[in-house]
Amino acid sequence: MLLVPIIVTVVNSFMTEREIHANYDMLGNTDISEFVNLKLVPDWVSLGQYFKVLIATSGYLRMFWNSVYMVVPIIIGQVAVASLAAFAFAKLRFPGRDLLFFLYLIAMLMPFQVTLVPNYLMVDRLGLLNSPYSIMLPGIFAAFGVFLLRQFMLQIPSAYMEAAKIDGASYLRIFASIVLPMVKPGIAALVVLLFADYWNMVEQPLIFLRDAELQPLSVFLSRFQKEAFGVIFAASCLYMAPMVLLFLNTERYFVEGIQLSGIKG
Repeated sequence: MLLVPIIVTVVNSFMTEREIHANYDMLGNTDISEFVNLKLVPDWVSLGQYFKVLIATSGYLRMFWNSVYMVVPIIIGQVAVASLAAFAFAKLRFPGRDLLFFLYLIAMLMPFQVTLVPNYLMVDRLGLLNSPYSIMLPGIFAAFGVFLLRQFMLQIPSAYMEAAKIDGASYLRIFASIVLPMVKPGIAALVVLLFADYWNMVEQPLIFLRDAELQPLSVFLSRFQKEAFGVIFAASCLYMAPMVLLFLNTERYFVEGIQLSGIKG
């Protein structure tokens, strides 16, 4: 049942406009008590919708690359920052460590609406409003990645670090040569979760990016209300493709990372 909406979206993206209107009665000619004609095989395969999205509609590709330009640095930056911070919280001892991590948890548990005004004021004061950096910088320093990777690093036996210290390895060498290779599943899980979160973001771009040409693809799709329904289905398929491909290629690491991190659903 979970795959039905995806299958229907893909199938409808290859239907002609006339067939879509006939199946779903977009004109409202069918009695309200009747069911829609849900078809899983189109009568006539049409690629016109994809032509309109990829070629005739110039804004789609531009905003697709806007999404890539914002999401990829966020993922790379948060993985780098979170892995270092998680290593410190999990394996190093320093004054105030537990209190600082408790503050991280509070920041992670706060919904976006609570931190919206402080983030807006900070971005405005730094002169980053209406800039991709207003989205990227808060994303890079988000607290969720620190929490996830810390939970994963707690599973690594401290005996590995002690043996490396005896051999004269520094903390940076221990982190790069021992810890990082052992947390690859956790990093893969974090990458998938971050991509799904920031690829689908809507509120942040609408608030921080006033120029429509700077906004990502997730915002652009909401403007297809007056377009043909076939174009909407085609754009939705192209929008889902990166997430589906990423998950299919990292599914094993993603599941393993979530299981070993200790997070329960």
